[in-house]
Amino acid sequence: MYKILLVEDDFALADAMKKQLESYGNEVHCIQDFHNVTGEFCRIAPQLVLMDIMLPFRDGYYWCSEIRRISNVPVVFISSAFDNMNIVMAINMGGDDFIAKPVDPMVLIAKVQAVLRRTYELSENAALMEFRGAFLNLGDSSITYQGQRIELTKNEFRILQTLLENKGKIVSRDTLMTRLWQDDCYVEENTLTVNVARLRKKMEEYGLKDLIVTKPGRGYMLAE
Repeated sequence: MYKILLVEDDFALADAMKKQLESYGNEVHCIQDFHNVTGEFCRIAPQLVLMDIMLPFRDGYYWCSEIRRISNVPVVFISSAFDNMNIVMAINMGGDDFIAKPVDPMVLIAKVQAVLRRTYELSENAALMEFRGAFLNLGDSSITYQGQRIELTKNEFRILQTLLENKGKIVSRDTLMTRLWQDDCYVEENTLTVNVARLRKKMEEYGLKDLIVTKPGRGYMLAE
């Protein structure tokens, strides 16, 4: 199930699209406050945004650019202005796809599923590890969680990867230190504690709280 934010001021159309998307198992939220689309986006934390271009107060291009300041979550534009200029503008403003009005229900589902699949699902070309709704990308050392992209340092990535490889098990401090500093002859043991603390703090800032559990005298493990 994916969480989708629908930014559409034609409420009859929004309701029809919501029902269609929910029939495929998605959770859909329709914007109510068109003065504060970014605030609604942050509150809902969707994994996909469907954005009309012509909106009250500010157009969809503006809100897409505002979302792009804080998130790489995919944005699909919806508009009756289905011409090359608007399509190019939508892509240049950070959009991932474009759906023409009147919206064909099957085109809607096909495009939404394609964008979600490209962004989040496992594929032969994307090595991902999943835990508690977060995806660790082994290719670029980042995490995707609720539409947010989290950049990790080399050490943060290695710590999390090692813990994910040993889900349900305690990973000793010696194992982690060897994984992180295998080429160094001597490293202060407190350095690992500092790195784990930084990783915990970063995860908490993005809503992933109590991710890593300390097992005194033994090591660390991921919280169930």
